[in-house]
Amino acid sequence: MTNEFHLGGEIPISRLGFGAMRLPAHSGINGAAREPETGRSVLRRAVELGVDHIDTADFYRSSDGKVRANTLIREALHPYPAGLVIATKVGPVFGSDGPAQGTAADLRPAVEANLAALGVDSLDLVYLRIGMMGAPHGESLAERFEVLAALREEGLIRHLGISNVDAEHLAEARTIAPVAAVQNNFHIAHRDEMQVLDACAANGIAFVPFFPLGGGRHELRDDNLTKVADRHEATASQVALAWLLAFSPVTLAIPGTGSLAHLEENMAARSITLSPDDLADLG
Repeated sequence: MTNEFHLGGEIPISRLGFGAMRLPAHSGINGAAREPETGRSVLRRAVELGVDHIDTADFYRSSDGKVRANTLIREALHPYPAGLVIATKVGPVFGSDGPAQGTAADLRPAVEANLAALGVDSLDLVYLRIGMMGAPHGESLAERFEVLAALREEGLIRHLGISNVDAEHLAEARTIAPVAAVQNNFHIAHRDEMQVLDACAANGIAFVPFFPLGGGRHELRDDNLTKVADRHEATASQVALAWLLAFSPVTLAIPGTGSLAHLEENMAARSITLSPDDLADLG
């Protein structure tokens, strides 16, 4: 198993990256604000530990809007080290009633907001996020993806991705522009996206699970996971991350945290090599 993946066939990145959603707020998007310096410290330490892929979004912010993931990333890391890939996502819009699905007209302003907040002239990877928690089956993404494809042609985006999609969405997007990555809900206790993952593997497309550790929505602890974790003197979360990396050569993991200790724990999963017996136990 290699720990490196070539994004879009050209950019080498570690398969274990970092998700920025939990940096601004204690409970994820729009939760109570965290101390900003803690977030900056986590980001700096992540890069020290070899993270070269950070996943973010302009809408990752505290409920009062004062602490924002993109601002923390710029403050902690700009000018960015060579080889650091920052991925962001656009699509949802947030109003007084909470998140809603945006339109094609919302995408250019969203991309421009990410460029400004991160302090860059071009974004490495931009995902079009559609739907809310589940893929909106039967819904076309063509009009929206065409906007991002045009921004890529302008040089504002280097690579394109899609998120929260099914296999039909992936096929539709690939008729418009190259797709470098897909970000869907997938982890050891939730494997409903195999058709999409198989399509990614067949075409050299990165498959980047959001909520790689369940996101608080699934219980990852079971007897087999505990047995394998004990075998490696590791935590269940570390084994769950190691399983993702072992499951397919195109899977990348982006666990997020606002804690230095949790960051260290997550990154230590790189040292775990699961045996055939381990993988058989994990199913």
